[in-house]
Amino acid sequence: MKKAGMIHGELMKRIALLGHKDLFMIGDAGMPIPQGVEVIDLALCKGVPTFTQVLDAVLEESVVEYYYVAEEIVTANPGIYQYIQEKLPDVAHEKMPHDNLKEFSGKCKFAIRTGEYSPYPNVILRAGVAFS
Repeated sequence: MKKAGMIHGELMKRIALLGHKDLFMIGDAGMPIPQGVEVIDLALCKGVPTFTQVLDAVLEESVVEYYYVAEEIVTANPGIYQYIQEKLPDVAHEKMPHDNLKEFSGKCKFAIRTGEYSPYPNVILRAGVAFS
């Protein structure tokens, strides 16, 4: 049995297989996932697990060098936007219209579906490297 950290086998496998510059997404319960993008569905019910819980767990296991969010998150969900910025303080990012983010998500290796029910809590993360 694994001693600590993430214990979701499929998610650990997907994170371990990420290469530099690979994209992956953490999304809310309603974020449409493009056909061909593998979905790791963690959603149990409304609010379980939350976006922030999943982001925290993923960031413990991965290196992120860049991220993308919807422009709409800034005003529609400032708390989640601030949380993302606090968790990735030195990581550059880009905002784009939500419809563009949905289309861009088709480039992701996989998407993690959470039970989050707030507006626009979706982030596309670009994998970095653990060495410099």
